[in-house]
Amino acid sequence: MSNNKPNGSIVAIITMFFIYAMISFVTNLGAPIGVIWKNVFTDSASSNTIGMLGNAMNFLAYLFMGIPAGKMLTKIGYKRTALVGIATGFVGVLIQFLSGKFDPGISGFAVYLLGAFVSGFSVCMLNTVVNPMLNLIGGGGNRGNQLNMIGGTLNSLSGTLTPMLVGALIGTVTAQTQMVDVNLVMYIAMTVFALAFIILCFIPIADPEIGKTTNQTVFEHTPWAFRHFVLGVIAIFLYVGVEVGIPGTLNFFISDTVNGAFSGVSGIVNAAAIGGFMAGTYWFLMLVGRLCTSFVADKISSRTLMIIANGLGMIFLICAIFLGKSVFIHMPVFTGSSFQMVEVPIAAMFIVLCGLCTSIMWTSIFNLATEGLGKYTAQAAGIFMMMVVGGGLMPLLQNFLADNIGYLMSYIVPLVSMGYMFVYALIGSKNVNPEIPVD
Repeated sequence: MSNNKPNGSIVAIITMFFIYAMISFVTNLGAPIGVIWKNVFTDSASSNTIGMLGNAMNFLAYLFMGIPAGKMLTKIGYKRTALVGIATGFVGVLIQFLSGKFDPGISGFAVYLLGAFVSGFSVCMLNTVVNPMLNLIGGGGNRGNQLNMIGGTLNSLSGTLTPMLVGALIGTVTAQTQMVDVNLVMYIAMTVFALAFIILCFIPIADPEIGKTTNQTVFEHTPWAFRHFVLGVIAIFLYVGVEVGIPGTLNFFISDTVNGAFSGVSGIVNAAAIGGFMAGTYWFLMLVGRLCTSFVADKISSRTLMIIANGLGMIFLICAIFLGKSVFIHMPVFTGSSFQMVEVPIAAMFIVLCGLCTSIMWTSIFNLATEGLGKYTAQAAGIFMMMVVGGGLMPLLQNFLADNIGYLMSYIVPLVSMGYMFVYALIGSKNVNPEIPVD
């Protein structure tokens, strides 16, 4: 790769870890802040769908930026791509912050959506940089994979804390709650981006020559020639929708004291704080799942992990849908000021447990879908990045159903998605095109 000095490499690794956490922080702002906009438009029959639009705009940016972000790496280099991504993130968060200065209705919401879309460009660029950069700094192989595992753990930690922080700041959401109530979160995000930009400016990161191609490079085929890759693209689209839709809708379900988890229950305060913590617990279990799996990933195949994870996830979701609010259980929850044992529907527990299942899916699907692609792997990675748009579209569909058939029945969307991924791991992930040259 480069001839960076060891200390420089350590600083670069720490910086990439930091960016890994930033990606999750910005991405996971969408659902908890969506609780505010959902209640601003509470009189609308599509309030849940409206609340999820910010998240949708964030992920929609991947569709437009996935492949261009990859091209930026070869044209301006890793460091400059990261700097552009960080600067774009600052602008995106700033626009979201400014949305609170507008009328807390359609005009303010439109500005917020613009900010979410710009932030999506940022996280797409940063996602494109951080994974290959950590792999290359680590020298590839097991060391590179280990660094990405650690980065993924920090990503999950940030994802855990973000909805908790926003929920604690909001407390109980009413139609009068506005974006200014989460100004502290916006200040933190902008400060993080500004500091990261300054720090990265002084870190020497040499661009690798490995994997670079010239404009004259011509391939006989594309990744689309491989059936297992095509089916894997669908799987990754659905997976990101599952990963985001499960906790996002759970947050809405818990926070909604009229039609949600606590409908008919008196004396509930700080529902948004409870919802944020429950969603954060889901992300925490993703962290636990990734951390534990990192110790056995070399002994259990991606196919086996996918079959187990999706099978278990479907069981959890079926239990959540059918048991619903028939039973209330006690769970430790941060209510905004302290930890307390709070009674929540048993469905919430089963939904939260899905975090353990989704923790291994991205890596497993990527491994299965790119197996045997050889020189087409780089193209496949760009296509995969575009399919992250599923994290915006599938939760939007789920919350459209939540508006029309109820929160718990809307979990039919991630249930069917997991069913597809189960079948993909079982029979669809086999490479049936071994005759295509990939050297």
